[in-house]
Amino acid sequence: MKKFNIRKVLDGLTAASSSSSAAAAASLQSGNRENDMIQETLQSEHFQLCKTLRHGFPYQPSSMAFDPVQKILAIGTQSGALRLFGRAGVECYCQHESGSAVIQLEFLVNEGALVSALADDSIHLWNLRQKLPAILHSLKFNRERITFCHLPFQSKWLYVGTERGNIHIVNVESFTLSGYVIMWNKAIELSSKTHPGPVVHISDNPMDEGKLLIGFECGIVVLWDLKSKKADYRYNYDEAIHSVAWHHEGKQFVCSHSDGTLTTWNVRAPAKPAQIITPHGKQPKDGKKPEPCKPILKVEYKTTRAGDPFMILCGGLSYDTVGRRACLTVMHGKSTAVLEMDYPIVDFLTLCETPYPNDFQEPYAVVVLLEKDLVVIDLAQIGYPIFENPYPLSIHESPVTCCEYFADCPAEVIPALYSVGSRQKRQGFSKKEWPVSGGNWGQGTLSFSEVIITGHADGSIKFWDASALMLQVLYKLKTAKVFEKPRGKEEKSSTEIVDEDPFAIQILSWCPESRVLCVAGVSAHVIVYRFSKQEVTTEVVQLLEVRMQCELNEVESPEVGGEQASAVSTPGTSSSPQTSLPQSHPSTSSNNSSDGLRDNVPCLKVRSSPLKQSPGYQVELLIQLVWVSGEPPQQITSLAVNSAYGLVAFGNGNGLAVVDYLQKTLLLNMSIAELYGSTDPHHRQPRSPRKARQPSAGLCDGNEASATPEEKCKSPTSGSGSPCNSDEDTKQKFIDKVMSKSKQISKNVANDFARISRKINMIADQKDDARDNSFSRSRSSSVTSLDRESREVISSFYFCDSLSKKSETVALPSLWVGTSLGSMLTIALTVPSTPEQRMQQPVGVCFCGSVVRLKGGILRMAQLDASGMLLPHVYEPWYEPNAPEEEKERPRRRRPTSPPSSQENQDCQYAVVCSEKQAKVVALPSQNCIYEHNITEASFVLRADVVTMTTGVGLACFCANGHIMTLSVPSLRPLLDVNYLPLTDMRIARTFCFSNQGQALYLTSPTEIQRITYSQETCDNLQEMLGELFTPVETPEAPNRGFFKGLFGGGAQSLDREDLFGEVAAGKASRSLAQHIPGPGGMEGMKGAASGVVGELARARIALDERGQKLGELEERTAAMMSSADSFSRHAHDIMLKYKDKKWYQL
Repeated sequence: MKKFNIRKVLDGLTAASSSSSAAAAASLQSGNRENDMIQETLQSEHFQLCKTLRHGFPYQPSSMAFDPVQKILAIGTQSGALRLFGRAGVECYCQHESGSAVIQLEFLVNEGALVSALADDSIHLWNLRQKLPAILHSLKFNRERITFCHLPFQSKWLYVGTERGNIHIVNVESFTLSGYVIMWNKAIELSSKTHPGPVVHISDNPMDEGKLLIGFECGIVVLWDLKSKKADYRYNYDEAIHSVAWHHEGKQFVCSHSDGTLTTWNVRAPAKPAQIITPHGKQPKDGKKPEPCKPILKVEYKTTRAGDPFMILCGGLSYDTVGRRACLTVMHGKSTAVLEMDYPIVDFLTLCETPYPNDFQEPYAVVVLLEKDLVVIDLAQIGYPIFENPYPLSIHESPVTCCEYFADCPAEVIPALYSVGSRQKRQGFSKKEWPVSGGNWGQGTLSFSEVIITGHADGSIKFWDASALMLQVLYKLKTAKVFEKPRGKEEKSSTEIVDEDPFAIQILSWCPESRVLCVAGVSAHVIVYRFSKQEVTTEVVQLLEVRMQCELNEVESPEVGGEQASAVSTPGTSSSPQTSLPQSHPSTSSNNSSDGLRDNVPCLKVRSSPLKQSPGYQVELLIQLVWVSGEPPQQITSLAVNSAYGLVAFGNGNGLAVVDYLQKTLLLNMSIAELYGSTDPHHRQPRSPRKARQPSAGLCDGNEASATPEEKCKSPTSGSGSPCNSDEDTKQKFIDKVMSKSKQISKNVANDFARISRKINMIADQKDDARDNSFSRSRSSSVTSLDRESREVISSFYFCDSLSKKSETVALPSLWVGTSLGSMLTIALTVPSTPEQRMQQPVGVCFCGSVVRLKGGILRMAQLDASGMLLPHVYEPWYEPNAPEEEKERPRRRRPTSPPSSQENQDCQYAVVCSEKQAKVVALPSQNCIYEHNITEASFVLRADVVTMTTGVGLACFCANGHIMTLSVPSLRPLLDVNYLPLTDMRIARTFCFSNQGQALYLTSPTEIQRITYSQETCDNLQEMLGELFTPVETPEAPNRGFFKGLFGGGAQSLDREDLFGEVAAGKASRSLAQHIPGPGGMEGMKGAASGVVGELARARIALDERGQKLGELEERTAAMMSSADSFSRHAHDIMLKYKDKKWYQL
C-alpha cells in the first residue's frame, strides 16, 4: 500500500494534465496538513478494459444453422455479427471485420468448426474449439458473387454456388479452391437460349453422394453426375424456385416456387412433376388451376418411421390475406396447421434425431428465426406448443429507454425478486427440455450479486439477474397500470406532451437495501414504489400534483458584459412557484385560465378504478407536474430517492422539488435562482411562458395564435406588471433589448447546433427502429439540449449525512444539488429521529448555498470519509410495508460511518464532484478544493460514477469521443484511458452505466446489451468464467444398411471426393478467382482449444476411447460378416449337393 503526498501528486499531474493549476495548489496550502497523507491502493495495473458478454436477441438476423450432434445454434446478422447459443447460460458473440451481412452458415457437424458466407463474397472458417472463437481461414471471391453454399455431412468439400450459375468447390481444411468447376452452360440443356439465373440450391442425393442436385432461380433443376461430369436429368418448371428438399430415400424431392406451389418430382421422371399442390390456394370448382399465392420461401421434407412425413414451409399465403402476420405451415398427413408468428420469418430449421440424411429423419422440433424473436416449436406434442426460451431475448419487448446497473448488491434481493417474478411466467409451454443444449458452463464465477434494471417505452420496468456472466429476467413491473389508457387516438388526452409512448420511463432511482424504487416518466410524472410480498388492492392511488414554474431562467453568458447590468428582473422579483395540495383521489379538475389555456391539469389521467397490486413493487405515491397557464410541464432531468429520510427529489429546467413520500407532502418547490439566493453567479432574464413548450404536435391551442402581445407577455402566476404593460418608452426599450438578446441567443444556438450536427454526422449510417429513435433522450442535458449554455437545469442529486456548512461539527442529513452550469449546492435537512415523530412532524429544510463550481454540468457526486474511503449511502433496511402494525418491526435506519464531531479547522469528509469537463475533490466542512483534474477539453463526459473496486475507490468516466477513463480517489490520478467506443448512437449515451467491481454495460443495439469490464482481475479470470461451446461427443452410428443391401446394392452409395476434387485429379483453380486469407486464429486457436494440460489429457483419453470403441465395433462387424458368409456358403453347398445328380426335368 503506497502513500501519496498531495503536493507531489499535484506536481506529477502537471505533466499529464494542465488542470492541476496554481489555484488548486493554493487551496492545498490553505488546507490541513493532517490530511496531506492519504493512503491509496488503486494503481493503473488494477485496470484493463475488455468485453465480456453480449446479451439479448441478435439485431437484424439474416441466417441460422444448427449442429445436430453438438446441439449448438448459430445466428448471423446483417452487420456481420455471429451469435452462438448452447444451453442456458452458454452464449458467445463474434464479429466479422468487414461488417457485411452473413448470408449463410454451415456447421462442420461435430467438428467444432463453422463456415460463414458473407454478402461481400467471402467465406470464413471459424474454430469453435476455444472459448472465444476465431477465424482460421478466409477466402475472398473476386469475380463471382456467392448465392448458396452446401457442406455435406462428414465431408471436407464445400460447394459454393454463384450468381453466374457456376458451382465452385472449396477444401475446408486448407481453404483452397479445387480445379473442379460445374459451369452453368454445361448443366443446362444446350438448346436453352437464356441464362438459368443464380444458383439457389445445392444438395447431394441422400443415397448417392455422386449425384448433386442443383437448383437455378429460373425454375430449372439439374441432377449432376460428379464422376461423369454431366447432367443425368433436368427438371423444368415455369415458376422460379426458392428452395428444394429431398426425401431421405433419394427417390423424390420437393421444390417450392414463387407462385405458392409445391412440386414433387420423381428422380427418374423428369418430364413432369409427380404432384403439384398449392397449400394455401383456393381450389376452383371447375378444376382450373388455383389462384397464385405468395412465394413459398422455404420447404423442408422430413420422414418418420411410424407415421406420415412432415412437410414444413414458410410463406405461400393467399394474396387476399392482407395484413395477416407471417405464418409457418406444418403439413403432417392429412392435417395442416398454420402457426402465426409475431414477426416476419427470417429462416427456420427442422431438428431431427439423426444427422444422417439417408435415414428416417424423425423430426422433433422446428427452430423459427424471426426478425425480433426466436421460437422453437415442439412437433411431438398435439397442438405444437412452443418451448420456453431460456435465453434473455426479450430485452427489446418494448424499446429500452434507460438502464441502470447494480453490482455487489445485497444477496437477498435477487431471491426476493425471483420469488415474486416467478408468478408472472406464462403457461402452456412444452414440457420437454430446451433442445439447444450444447456446451458447458464456465468454471469460475464472480462472488458478488448483480442486478440490471431496464426501463422501457411502454412504461414497463424489468429486473434482470446478471450474476456470474449470465442474464435472466427476475421481475417485470408495469407502471402504466396507474393511469387510464386511451382506447384509441380519438380518445387521446389533449394534455399529453408526447405523441408516442406517454408512459415511457426516463430515469430510474433504486435503493437495493430498502428495495424502494422511484421512476420518472416522459409525461412529467414520478412514481414511488415499495416492495411487498403480500397482495393488496388500492382503492385510490395516492396522488400529489406539483406546479413548477420559473420566469427567471435565461442565463446570460459571462462574456456579454455590458448588457448584464441592465437585466430587467432580479431573483427577488421572480414569481414564486406554486403547488397544489396532495390529493387522495385522481384529479378531475380541468382548470382553465380566463384566456382558455390549460392550467393545473396533469399530462396523464390517473386510474379511477381500484388497482389490484400483486406481490412485488406496489405504488406508494404518484407525483405529477401540472400545466401552468397553457404551458406544459418540463420533463424531469434528475431524480433521487432516499429510504432513510423518506424523501424523493426531482428537478428540471424550472427548478427542483422535494417530496416526503411517507407523509405524502411537498416539502420544497423552488426555482434554481431562488436556490442560489443572493449568491446567484448568473444574470437571468425573464423567460417567455410559451418558450418551453415541448416539441410535440397538437400541443398548441387555437387561441394562442390570436393572443395579443400584451396577453403573451403577461405573467402567468401573478398580476404584476410586465414591460408590456408600461409606457411606450419602456416598451420600446424592452423590445430593443429583446431583439439584441435574441441575436445573442441565436448565435449561441447556432454554435451549439453546429457542434451537435458534427456529432450527428458520425451517426448518419445508423438505422434504428423508428420507435427507438423517437425516444433519444439522455440524462445528460448536454447531449440533447441545444440551449444548454443559456439555460440552467437540475442535473443531479445526492442524499447523504454531511457537514454542509463551514461551521458545522456534526454530520447532518443533506441533499446535494448539481446543475447543468456546474454549480453544486447543498440543502440541509432536519429529519425527526424516531419513527413516530417521523410520521407526525415535518422535515425541516435549510439552504446552505453553493459549495463548488465546475466546468460543464454536474453528473455525479459522492462522499468520502477522512481516510478517503467511499461512504455508503444512507438507507433503511427493507421491511414488509403491508404487515399489521403489531407485527411490523421498523428497523432503525443505518447510517454510514461518519465522525460524530469535527474539531475546529479539521476536515473529516470529502465531496467528489464530477462534471462534463472536470472533477474536483472538496474537503468538508472547510469547502476547500484539494484536488482538481480536467477530464477532457475537446469532448465532454456522458456518464460518470464513483465506483468501489476490490482494492479501493475510483472515478469512472465515459466521454462522447469514446474514451473510457478511470481516476483514483481522492487524488484524481489518471489510471486508465482507453479509446474504446466512439459515440455513434445516442442509445449508447442514454444507456451507458458503470457499476462497482469494475463492471459496466450499454445498449449496443435496440435488442442487445453489451457488458464490459475495466477490472484487471476480471479480465484475467474471464477465460475461466466463459462457457465452452464445443464438448467431445461421439457421432451417432450410421444407419444399418443390412447385409443383402450391402451385397447386392440399394443402400447409400459413398463417394471418394478426394479422387474427384483433389489437385491430382482436378488440377488447380485460377488464382484470380479467389484470394486465400489466413485467419488470426491459426496457432492461437489451436492453443486456445487445449485449455491446460488436464484438458489436453482428457481429450486424448476420450479420443483413444473412441478409437478403441470404433475398432472393437469394426471387429464385431467383421466377425458378423464372416459368420454370415460362412452360413451363406454352407447353404449354397447344401443346395448344390441336393440338386447335383438330378436332371433338369426332375427339378
